[in-house]
Amino acid sequence: MQKIYTLFIIIFSFASLSLAQTGTLKGTITDAKSKQPLMGVNVIMEDKSGTASDFNGNYELKLKPGTYNVLFRFIGYGDQSKQVTIVENGTQTIDIIMDESQSTLPMMVVSAGKFEQKISDVTVSMQVIKADLVENKNTTSMETVIDQIPGVSVVDNQPSIRGGAGWSYGAGSRVLIMVNDLPMLAADAGDVKWSFLPVENVDQIEVIEGASSALFGSSALNGVINIRTAFPKDTPQTRINVFDGIYDSPGNPQMKWWGPIQPIYAGTNFLHSQKFGQFDLVVGGDIFNDDGYRQGEVEQRYRFDFNTRYRFKNIPGLSVGLNFNTQYSTGGNFLLWQNDSTGALKPYGGIDTVGSSLSNYITKRTYVDPYVTYFDNYGNVHKIKARWFDMVNINDTQQGSVADMYYGEYQFQRQMKKINAIFTAGVSINEQKVTSVLYGNHNGINDAVYAQFDKKFKRLSVSIGVRSESYKIDTAHTFSNEAYKIGHKTDSIPVFFRSGINYQLFKATWLRASYGQGFRYPTIAEKYISSNVGAIYVYPDDSLKPESGWSAEIGLKQGIKISNWLGYFDIAGFWTRYKDMMEFTFGQYGKIIDPAHEYGLGFESLNIGDATISGVDVSIVGQGNIGPVLTKVLAGFTYMNPVDDNTDSLYNERKSPPFSNFLKYRFEYLAKADIEFSYKKASLGFSYRYNSFMKSVDSAFVDAVLGSAFGSVEDWRNKHQTGDFFVDARCSYMVSNTSKIAFIIKNMLNRVAMIRPGDVAPPRSFVLQYTLDF
Repeated sequence: MQKIYTLFIIIFSFASLSLAQTGTLKGTITDAKSKQPLMGVNVIMEDKSGTASDFNGNYELKLKPGTYNVLFRFIGYGDQSKQVTIVENGTQTIDIIMDESQSTLPMMVVSAGKFEQKISDVTVSMQVIKADLVENKNTTSMETVIDQIPGVSVVDNQPSIRGGAGWSYGAGSRVLIMVNDLPMLAADAGDVKWSFLPVENVDQIEVIEGASSALFGSSALNGVINIRTAFPKDTPQTRINVFDGIYDSPGNPQMKWWGPIQPIYAGTNFLHSQKFGQFDLVVGGDIFNDDGYRQGEVEQRYRFDFNTRYRFKNIPGLSVGLNFNTQYSTGGNFLLWQNDSTGALKPYGGIDTVGSSLSNYITKRTYVDPYVTYFDNYGNVHKIKARWFDMVNINDTQQGSVADMYYGEYQFQRQMKKINAIFTAGVSINEQKVTSVLYGNHNGINDAVYAQFDKKFKRLSVSIGVRSESYKIDTAHTFSNEAYKIGHKTDSIPVFFRSGINYQLFKATWLRASYGQGFRYPTIAEKYISSNVGAIYVYPDDSLKPESGWSAEIGLKQGIKISNWLGYFDIAGFWTRYKDMMEFTFGQYGKIIDPAHEYGLGFESLNIGDATISGVDVSIVGQGNIGPVLTKVLAGFTYMNPVDDNTDSLYNERKSPPFSNFLKYRFEYLAKADIEFSYKKASLGFSYRYNSFMKSVDSAFVDAVLGSAFGSVEDWRNKHQTGDFFVDARCSYMVSNTSKIAFIIKNMLNRVAMIRPGDVAPPRSFVLQYTLDF
């Protein structure tokens, strides 16, 4: 009867409390170090009922008179227990100051399950980048710090996790990029605009490695990169970052195209965050100007953003907000070199000719994100999130476009404290509208429903999730496990599934295994693009089908503690299968009698069939004091074997070397490392990135006849078959408590490397950076 009565109290609390004489237990919960309020701390009674702290760290419980033992529990912090006595109609105030637990891994993540949890408890492989690395590396565009993450590569702005993607000429992405849990891929090409992301306001960057479509939808076939921004703390903060950089002459003197004056780049970014009572405000932006190390590839951009949140005082648990970001940029876009020596940093076709591979652009980008969050009295969280992402692209090749994305999502989450579980469910809709000479005018829409259940036992964590999603372009509609169908809407309801387990073997040892299905719809660009840049023609394929697949892994995470240094070692074996994989492929797609179109030769996105990617991922991450020196480490090594399962396919015939089953534009090995030492006011850091030789590319780049049009790519590849590596160095000194000066050398050894055919990496550059933070 007591249990039934307790359950009745929880479900019908307002009605019950109105019939009984009660007292009040309330208080505020804060972090011991930062003094900031902690939201989401569980306040648990002996009968497992309770509540959670709100945005301001406040909690409140109505209790019958008596003496209680109350447990305060929060992930990453040590438990606290208090005995309290409640009297009738009285109020007992208990404020709690919580210390971080240093006996286990302290890093917290959200992306793995859409709720906050320790990284040691997640059932999938994850990597995390903290805000200080973004600043310390002089990150002017987000892809440079993303490329430092173990297991991740960025080839010509296109991200790949564990070899899942190659180079597709800027169209489509198997990695879903998100900002604050909302998608950031363009409506037309489905790619990410890295320079548009707010580098000045990063809390942390979370990377999920492996198929994640069951929770995040299309484009998460290869994984997710979620950039989380920060809210204000109790103390106002202003940060201004100013830097000037200069490019050195290339390691190969023949490549230098400029005169005695070296090209430079400079910029500034700023941030101000402050609480005004119940209103939170973050304002930021950046200005950047780059002369460019490649001829004609200059850039000027201006960006402004703000994040807001209002926490209702009279409605506990309710908050609303609006986030905004806008950018204007101009410049030149370099696609292909002239040759591998004197023209390596010059665009194919020159800078003033009709046949130039250089295009000049003006872009305008804006997103607006309204949202509502409500913590109700029954332990539930309701979230309504929306995004309008508008992109206007104007260029001198008459290939401009206007692309708009409209996204909306409702998410429900319930904490089941009695069984130590969390249930998450939601619905979403994503609409794209594209007006373009390049792609034509098209509308796309996809909608989804998803659910996930996460259960924590004493040592075991279990996660299960499902999702159904459909997509439509114009009059065509397809469901996520169906073939692409023109003018037909199927009635089936496909379900994509993910599951994972994590078992704590010992005090600081965790074993995990996971399986997840994924899918990706073709973007408007992949299906309908009809374009050329210089001699390079790209053809549409309106019969392109969605690709699908699954990913499985087994991993081990071992916590490490050396004196006051805390970290972890992680090793994972992974296996990924793709069906109807989409890849850009060179061939004869136009009319062979048309010499103006190079006799119909060019590139087109094709469904190449099935593919398998397997490998091993190893990483070590941590920070803390070793003696008097604060030491931070982020390092990893990845072995990948990406193969095409159809060795006699047309795709294999049209790549170099022919009939090799190694997928195009992938690496077999990746190695990444970043280490930083800080002592008192000074710090010293180094970054290292290695990729093995890109074994397979389109045959057009190395063909004896066609290859000449692509500037001696074959000669370069024959001379450079050992892979490429880069080393960056940085040092800084705290001039005062509020200001820091830093000196950064990028590509310190001035290595000359071709990341993808016809694209040479930047030469060495020197940067002086000043940061004012008060």
